Amino acid sequence: MIFEIATIQVKPGVHAEFEAAIAAAVPLFQRSKGCKSLRLERTIEEGDKYRLVIGWETLEDHTVHFRASEELQEFRRLAGGFVAAPSVVEHVEVALTGF
Repeated sequence: MIFEIATIQVKPGVHAEFEAAIAAAVPLFQRSKGCKSLRLERTIEEGDKYRLVIGWETLEDHTVHFRASEELQEFRRLAGGFVAAPSVVEHVEVALTGF
C-alpha cells in the first residue's frame, strides 16, 4: 500500500467549510478503485495548512485510475473553492513501524 499526501493551503476563515467539503467527498474516495483509507490533518503551527492522507493499493490506483475519474472532478468541485494555492502531492510507503 502507498499513501498519497496532499499538502493543501486553504483560504483564511474557511476551515469549517473546507472540512465539510472533504467530509462530503468521502464517498467519492470510498468508491474509487484501490482506495483504502482517508484522513484529513490540520497543522497546529499553520492553521490554514492541511494534509489529506489517502491510502491506495497501488500508485496507479491514484495516478492513473483516480486522476482520470469523474470522482476527481467532483472532489475538485466540492473542495477547490476553499484552496488558496496549488496542492503539493507526494507518494510514500511505510519503511518502518515502531509500535
